[in-house]
Amino acid sequence: MRPDSPGRRIVSLVPSLTEALFSLGLGERVVAVTEWCVHPSDAVAKLPKVGGTKNPNLSEILALRPDLVIANREENRLRDVERLQAAGIPVWVTYPRTVRDAAALLRELAKMGASDDAVTAVVESVERTVAEGEAAAPDHGTRVFCPVWKNPWMAIGRDTYAHDLLRLCGGANLFAHRDDRRYPVVKWEEIRMAQPEVILLPDEPSSFGPRDVAELDALEVPATRDARVHRIDRTLVFVVRSTH
Repeated sequence: MRPDSPGRRIVSLVPSLTEALFSLGLGERVVAVTEWCVHPSDAVAKLPKVGGTKNPNLSEILALRPDLVIANREENRLRDVERLQAAGIPVWVTYPRTVRDAAALLRELAKMGASDDAVTAVVESVERTVAEGEAAAPDHGTRVFCPVWKNPWMAIGRDTYAHDLLRLCGGANLFAHRDDRRYPVVKWEEIRMAQPEVILLPDEPSSFGPRDVAELDALEVPATRDARVHRIDRTLVFVVRSTH
């Protein structure tokens, strides 16, 4: 839930939401961002950087006297949030776990003063796209394996934004049935038995390279036989975007 703060001096610790603020015409309120905030490139290049998402410089943030810090439960550490709150800084901890959650978050961001035109161009456009995707999502989509880590292999689980995005795009997340953790550990044999038709290898948090592609090529699965093992930008599946 968004704090009562008017959000006139915002520090964003979430790269995707930094981009969203600028897309909504609220960029002039952003007084600092993380080193990972790179969009829109020209605008964020001029802003002070307060460290990374996992290691923000709290003293620099406090010196900027923000009336709102935007964080994310998965990208930022609880202890940093608690220290900022203890110092009297309102912190909005976001946690979208579905694409519809992400659309709702954009609308909440817009309530801080986005123009009607921005709401129409950004928020309503995203909401319309989500609705269209949900209406068209197949009952049985293309079987997809999307790992986030190796040694051990870890896949995206059901309770994640990435899972829901794959579903809306017509994919069937092969390890959605695993409810032991949000990113379940999977064995090599489990991957082979699941017979993925597409394998997506994001460049973060584990940087999959050509050697990993070659290793996966040894699997006797449709994805490798049909050359559908793809190294991709992580933002395509893990990051809430305000543009499409």
